[in-house]
Amino acid sequence: MIRCNRRQILRAGMAASLAGFHARTARSQTHYPQRPIRVIVPFAAGGVGDAAIRVLAPRLEQKLAQKLVIESKPGAAGSIGTLEVVRAEADGYTILVAAAGNFVINQFLMKMPFDPLAALTPVAKVAEIPIVFCSNPSVQAHDLAQFIAYARAHRGKLNYGSPGNGSVNHLLVENFKRVADIEIAHIPYRGSPPATLAAVANEIQLYAIGLAAVAGHLKEGKLTALAVTANQRLPMLPEVQTVVEAGFPSLAISNWWGMAAPKQTSDAVIGVLNRAIVEALSDTTVVERFAALGMLVPTQTREQFVASLSAEADLWSQVIQRGKIVIE
Repeated sequence: MIRCNRRQILRAGMAASLAGFHARTARSQTHYPQRPIRVIVPFAAGGVGDAAIRVLAPRLEQKLAQKLVIESKPGAAGSIGTLEVVRAEADGYTILVAAAGNFVINQFLMKMPFDPLAALTPVAKVAEIPIVFCSNPSVQAHDLAQFIAYARAHRGKLNYGSPGNGSVNHLLVENFKRVADIEIAHIPYRGSPPATLAAVANEIQLYAIGLAAVAGHLKEGKLTALAVTANQRLPMLPEVQTVVEAGFPSLAISNWWGMAAPKQTSDAVIGVLNRAIVEALSDTTVVERFAALGMLVPTQTREQFVASLSAEADLWSQVIQRGKIVIE
């Protein structure tokens, strides 16, 4: 006969209880997600990022078997919504879909209570928005080389516009000015619609913007495409050279949107989200709808995306310092 004293029975009961706890914890991590996921977009509804995640949402919901609750939290160039995710529980149920500026630019332009690169864990790049350098047809240029020659012949007399001070579009042209050795004044606008109208009206002679904002004007001949900031020519503009072909590989930087989670989110949760995004982005319908919106499906792996963040942050911080650019 086997005899167990009271202490042995208690130990056995405790071990069984702990084993059950660890098993339940493992199951909860393995079965993530178990409830709807909040997706914070730190800009007003209807913008590029909002459109991108809404295109992806049905496929992501299929992959994750959970509902995505998309919330717009605009303000302070996206910092208000970003901060809400930074302060959220690191359980994978509050995630961020934000623009490049929210990851690698804003911290160099304004005082912020957090560093996005330190306070967030990148999940995946969600969408690429190639930028088109374009000008008014009255400018005697059909590519970047011709525009540079025109700008040098009219030094100090030309303007360029952007959808806002400190935007990727603004900083991209500031970098272009440096590498091309031209002088051209910046006029910031409140968003792309007024900036686009200014380009059509020749109030600005150079404009760098996402293709969707100017596609109609390019087709109608109201604007001239000079180059695209991509490594390969765009299917939508096959006749337009890339900045690499034009001799400016350092300008091959697009605007983009990425997904991130609070810093302490587990690798298991990040992995689930990343795999779902990669699979959703491979869907033919998603690819076609992105193209219609002037967006491309990213090709970077998560590891490449993470590495690119530091490189872009270094680039933009230098551009901002050299240009003494600030946002009050």
